[in-house]
Amino acid sequence: MSYQVLARKWRPRSFNEMVGQTHVLKALINALDSQRLHHAYLFTGTRGVGKTTIARIIAKCLNCETGISSTPCGVCSICKEIDEGRFIDLIEVDAASRTKVEDTRELLDNVQYSPSRGRFKVYLIDEVHMLSTSSFNALLKTLEEPPPHVKFLLATTDPQKLPVTVLSRCLQFSLKNMPPERVVDHLTHVLAAENIPFENDALWLLGRAADGSMRDAMSLTDQAIAFGEGKVLAADVRAMLGTLDHGQVYGVLHALLEGDARGLIEAVRHLAEQGPDWNGVLSEMLNVLHRVAIAQALPEAVDNGQGDRERVLELARVLPSEDVQFYYQMGLIGRRDLPLSPDPRSGFEMVLLRMLAFRPADTHDAPRVALKPLGISQATADPATNPVAGAAIVAPVSVPVLSSPVAQPAPVAEATPVAPVVVPEIPAAVTPYVQAEPKVTEAVAVQPSPVEIAPALAVAAVVDLPWEEQVRAPVAEAAEPVEPIAPEAITEAVQPAALESQSAESVPLADVDDDEPPLSDYDYVEMDAEAFDYDFDAVERAASAEPEVLPAAQPATGLAADWLELFPKLGLSGMTASIGANCTLISAEGDNWLLHLDPAHSALFNSTQQRRLNDALNQFHGRELKVLIELCKPEQETPAQAAAHKRANRQREAEASIHQDPVIQQMIQQFAAVIRADSIEPLDTPVNP
Repeated sequence: MSYQVLARKWRPRSFNEMVGQTHVLKALINALDSQRLHHAYLFTGTRGVGKTTIARIIAKCLNCETGISSTPCGVCSICKEIDEGRFIDLIEVDAASRTKVEDTRELLDNVQYSPSRGRFKVYLIDEVHMLSTSSFNALLKTLEEPPPHVKFLLATTDPQKLPVTVLSRCLQFSLKNMPPERVVDHLTHVLAAENIPFENDALWLLGRAADGSMRDAMSLTDQAIAFGEGKVLAADVRAMLGTLDHGQVYGVLHALLEGDARGLIEAVRHLAEQGPDWNGVLSEMLNVLHRVAIAQALPEAVDNGQGDRERVLELARVLPSEDVQFYYQMGLIGRRDLPLSPDPRSGFEMVLLRMLAFRPADTHDAPRVALKPLGISQATADPATNPVAGAAIVAPVSVPVLSSPVAQPAPVAEATPVAPVVVPEIPAAVTPYVQAEPKVTEAVAVQPSPVEIAPALAVAAVVDLPWEEQVRAPVAEAAEPVEPIAPEAITEAVQPAALESQSAESVPLADVDDDEPPLSDYDYVEMDAEAFDYDFDAVERAASAEPEVLPAAQPATGLAADWLELFPKLGLSGMTASIGANCTLISAEGDNWLLHLDPAHSALFNSTQQRRLNDALNQFHGRELKVLIELCKPEQETPAQAAAHKRANRQREAEASIHQDPVIQQMIQQFAAVIRADSIEPLDTPVNP
């Protein structure tokens, strides 16, 4: 007797033998048992999930000699003929090869005749979406009102191509893809019944390669049996399918975890010996990282669909969550850039080396960099080393900008030093100068004397300073020294009336170049305050804003104080550090510790975070502790609250230091400057716990 392939030999003969599709079988079984039969059924789904098989079982249920039921006998002549494919009243039509309207009309001409042997004449039309529009139109009337002895069973892999008029006339059942777990279970049963040795890893490879199709899984199993000489081994199946060994992917991830560049290059060399698709290798890495991220957030949600659940859980325990997210994002970007690399292997190696070079560092081990402040003393340096200070390069507000060059004024030396000042509001006395009329422009256009231009430069440096950032510009040394300007002259220059009269009266006509064209000949562009898109009102709002209200909590004492001292020494990071920082120690009786976690910060709390916190405490104390975390609002201060209070106190000290600085007070009095509270930060802010 000739060999029968597994897909045909193990084809279900009844609903009880079906694997999966319970949502479809339940409806059909109840309809058959209660005799509530529809005249047209449509089965949709991918290839090899059981569409035609279910249709043939329905044909047996309708025509079995024992009567209409969901459990045909399987031994009567009609059931045997249907199983053998020779029942005369079961008309199977391949719509892919009979798409013409003439074929459909020929088929429908025989609908009116009664069945020869069975109760019903069953039309099984496979791949019905391949019919032409004319064929569908010819089928519509019969499909809507067929004779009582006719049943239509339609099957398709592409229901979107069916006309809505056909869909509305059928009961539609959508069959799902087979998950790898179900495929592996069925293959285990089949191979055990066939007495064929197999390895479980090989079945998982076949289950994933089947891609949801049970028929494909059976066909691949037949091929694996032939390839392995009667055995189904993982190495043979991997060689037959040309798939990547997941162990090598985990080897790459472990090398990344250990920061082992040599191990990474060695792993790539082993991969290259198999001649893999490097884009596919990167995709497998991303799949593993995705499963690791799920395991870290919700361990019980990790399935064994790829046969590596234990490996994923182990990797989730040792790989920081920050690294997982970083590697996944870097892999996505690397996969996008892989076609641009000189060759796929070098591109893959660069992705791994980039992951290794830029992987997140532990914030507790990272060196703290002291910020070097720009003090007032630096801005007001010794005139011997900085002849002209405070000449910031700024754009004037509401002042026309000339397109032709203006006669350069005489060099200025040792003007009164003015440091860039951060100010949040402008007094009413200075506001008219900000919106100056073109008279100020005329004073700038002519060539003033060296002494008279210094106050204007000083005022511009204060009023027109861009407050978003301090701009430091090199200033050329003066050619000739000039006596410094008295503070009284600078104070008078702030008043707009004094500035206007000075500009008009102090410049003699003899100082103006006779060859200089009149001001009306210049092309200029008007620039107003709106061009700078600065919200002056926001400064006042920020200055008057209420200070942040910190959460109220009693000062930590006893065990809570011990927890404040212990927590920074645990070396936690990421979500686990956030969970621990919002806890307080309630009791520590021997090896049993009880922590209370603020419910407001418990959204990311799960068993993984509790285990990591427990492991950190075990490692610190050198013994096994049993840590229990309960959701309860702590009555005493937590590390997070202590850090917040400390930051707030340091902020208040910094603001008080700025407000009490005599140099800044002098600037406020002389230049009408104000201080932006939101720009003040402590110089050496401590690392968050």
